[in-house]
Amino acid sequence: MNQVGRNIPRLEVHAKVTGRADYTHHLRLPGMLYGKVFRSTVPHGLIRSIDTQAAQALPGVHRVITGADIQKLIPEPYYGPAFHDQPILALKKVRHVGEPVAVVLASDPHVAEQAVQLISAEYEELPAVYDEVEAMQPDILVHDVLRPAGTFADLKHLKGRGGTNVALDYHLRRGDVDAAMARADHVIEHTFKTQQCLHLAFEPFVSVAEPGDQRLTIYTANQSPSFVRIEIARLFGWPENRVRVKVPYLGGGFGGKLYIKLEALVAALSMIVRRPVKIALTMEEQFYMITKHATTFRIKSGVGKDGRLVARKCEVYWNGGAYADIGPRVAQKSGFTAAGPYDIDNVSVDSYEIYTNRTPAGALRGFGVPQLVWAYESHTDLIARQLGIDPVDFRRKNLLRNGRPHASGTVLQDAAITEVFDSVVARMGWDKPFDRGSETLRRGRGIAIGLKAVISPTTSVAIVNISADGSTTAYTGTVDMGQGSDTAYALIVGEVLGIAAEEVRVIHSDTDVTPYDMGTLGSRSLYHMGNAMRLAAEDARTKLRALAVEAGLPEGTNYPPAEVFKKRYGMQAGNVIGTASFVPSYKPPAPQTGQSDNVTPFWMVGGAGVEVEVDTETGKVHILRLVNAVDCGKPINPGVARAQISGAAIMQLGFTLSEAMHLDGGQVTNASLADYKIPGIGDIPPMDNEVVAAEQHSGPFGAKGIGESGTFGVSPAIANAIHDATGVRIMELPITAEAVLRALRAQAGRPLDDE
Repeated sequence: MNQVGRNIPRLEVHAKVTGRADYTHHLRLPGMLYGKVFRSTVPHGLIRSIDTQAAQALPGVHRVITGADIQKLIPEPYYGPAFHDQPILALKKVRHVGEPVAVVLASDPHVAEQAVQLISAEYEELPAVYDEVEAMQPDILVHDVLRPAGTFADLKHLKGRGGTNVALDYHLRRGDVDAAMARADHVIEHTFKTQQCLHLAFEPFVSVAEPGDQRLTIYTANQSPSFVRIEIARLFGWPENRVRVKVPYLGGGFGGKLYIKLEALVAALSMIVRRPVKIALTMEEQFYMITKHATTFRIKSGVGKDGRLVARKCEVYWNGGAYADIGPRVAQKSGFTAAGPYDIDNVSVDSYEIYTNRTPAGALRGFGVPQLVWAYESHTDLIARQLGIDPVDFRRKNLLRNGRPHASGTVLQDAAITEVFDSVVARMGWDKPFDRGSETLRRGRGIAIGLKAVISPTTSVAIVNISADGSTTAYTGTVDMGQGSDTAYALIVGEVLGIAAEEVRVIHSDTDVTPYDMGTLGSRSLYHMGNAMRLAAEDARTKLRALAVEAGLPEGTNYPPAEVFKKRYGMQAGNVIGTASFVPSYKPPAPQTGQSDNVTPFWMVGGAGVEVEVDTETGKVHILRLVNAVDCGKPINPGVARAQISGAAIMQLGFTLSEAMHLDGGQVTNASLADYKIPGIGDIPPMDNEVVAAEQHSGPFGAKGIGESGTFGVSPAIANAIHDATGVRIMELPITAEAVLRALRAQAGRPLDDE
C-alpha cells in the first residue's frame, strides 16, 4: 500500500476543530497553585532590595518566592543550552526589563496577580547597552563571566571568558578575499539591519510542575522535551529517570518554545512548596521571554567585468539580548551561509553573537537565515542594477550548482537551487511585459532566493510497536505544533509496513514513554526522526517476519500480523517492537577557517517573487502577488507541505512590513496585539506556492524539512520590488509606509523632517 506522497488531512485535525485536543493551558491538578511573576523595571542594575511583605500578607497568597529562596534549593540555579548564564529568578543583578525577580503563588490566579502589584524592588541602575555593534566594545558588560554549558556536540568549543559581550565569534575563510577584491572590476558594499521582533504564538508560554515521591513531572508547551528532562535533572543533581516531561499539542512554537523557558521556574517552585505549580504567561509577557535576533549585516562584494562574483566579505552582528539561549548556534550555523547561494571562490565571514540589555533572542523560524537573505539578496539586486544587468540574469550566472563546494567547504548535494530559482522566474513571467502603474501608483517586481544548512549533528530515536491484533503504534519525541509531523510519521510507518497511515497511532512527547529526540527545530524533524521512524518500522517488520518463521509459517509470504501472533503464541498475545536511532555524520568546522567537508546532512532552498504597488503619496505598499518555491525533496504529504510554505511566507510578511518591538530605555512600548502589528487576513496577498520536483537521497523516501524554506526570500523580494517600482532602496526592516514615504521624499529632495 503506497502511503508516502498521499494528500491526507492531519491525523489530529478532528480533535483540534472540535476543541478536544489537549493543551497545557487546559490542565488543572488537585492542590495546584498559580504563579504570577514580578518583573524588573530597569534594563540593567544591581538588586538592592525586594519588599514582598505586603504581597505575602494579602489573603489567599500561599507564598512569595525570590531568587534567594531558589538558591537554597539549587545552589547554582543557572540554565541555558549554550551558556549556563540565566538564573531561574534574578540573583544580585537584572539584565533586561521584564526579567523575573519574584513569584507570587496562590490558589486563585487573580489573587496572585493582585499580590504581584504589591511587590517593590530597589535597584542601583547600571549603564545599559542595546545596540549589537556598540556592545562589541566592552565598556558596558552584561555578564562578568561566561560559563559554557557543554551540552551539545556542536557547541563544545565554546569557552568561558570575561571582559566581553561576545558570546561567540565564528569565522569562515575561503580563498584570498583581499587579493580578489583588489583585482575585481567593481567593489560594492552596503549595510543592512533587521529589527527585534516576536514569535507571538497564540498559545502563550505555559508550564506545570507536579512533585511526586522522589520524582517530578512537568507538563509544558515546549519543543524540546528531551532537553528539558536533561536540564532539570542537571539542576537538581538527579538522574534523568526522576524527571518526566509531557508535552501535548502546541498552539504554535516557531522556535520560541525551545530549550528551557518556564520549566526550571515551575520545577523549583513546586519542589519548594511541595504542590503542583502552574505559570501561564499573558500575551504581553511573551515580549519579555524570547525574541528574534536584531542584526547588523555589513556586506561587500567584488565583481568581475563578466558579471561573475569573485569575492564576498560579510560581517554579521547578532543582537542576542541579556541571555545567550541558543544564539551562539544561530551565529555559527546560519553565519556560515552569509555569502548566499552563490559560487564564490573567495569568501570571508565574521559572525558575532552579542549580549545586550534587551529581551533574550533565540531560534525563530529560519534560525537566522531570513535576516541573512534579507541582506545578501538586497545587496545582490543592487549590484545587478548598478552594473546594468538584469537581476535574474545576474543571479543565474552566479548560482551555486550541485557538485560544487559551498563557501563552507562542503560540496553541494541534492539542493535544487536552480530548479527553485527557475520556478519563481517562470511563474513571475519575468520576460513578459509588465504594467508599471500610474504616476502616483507605481508597480514593480522583485525576486530573491536563499539557502540554509540544517543543524548537525543531532540525534533522533524512534519506536514502532506492532501489537498482537496487528495494530501499530509509533513513539516519537517530535512535538507536533501544527506542522503535521505525527501524520508524516504515520505515512512513513504505513509505507514500510503496508498499512494505511490512518491505522497508525502516534504517541508523542512523554519522556517516560517516548525515546530521545534532540528537539523540534530547524526543519530537522522530518529528516532525522523520519529516518529513525523508517528504520524502526523496518526493524519491526524484520522481527515480525522472524516471528513468522518461529511459528512455522513458510518464508516468502506476507501474513497478516494478527495471524502470525496467533500462530506463534496460540492466542492474541505478544508484541513486536522495532527501534532505531538516526544521527548523520558530521565534521566540525576548522576553528580558524570555518571549513568542513561535511558541515550539514542536507540543504534547504527557498525562493520568492513579488509584484507590488506603491502609493507614492502615502508610502503604502500593496503586495499584488507573492510567488514561492521551495525544495523539500519528495514531499511525504504534499498538501501539508504547500500549507507550510504559506504559513512561513505569511509569518515573514509580518516581519517584513509591520512587526517590530519598540524600545524606550529598554522598556518595550508596544507589548500588545493592539500596537504590535501582525498580518491580518486582509493583509495576505494572492499566493502561488510550489514544491519543486527534487529528491533528498539520504532522506526518508527522498524527503527533507520544509517548515522554514518559505521564509527565506520574502523580505528582500519585497524590497527589490519597491526599488524596481520607485527607485528607492530600504536598508532596514520593517518596511513600513512611513519608511517608504521618507525614502521617497528624500529622493525628491523634500525630506519629511524638514517640514
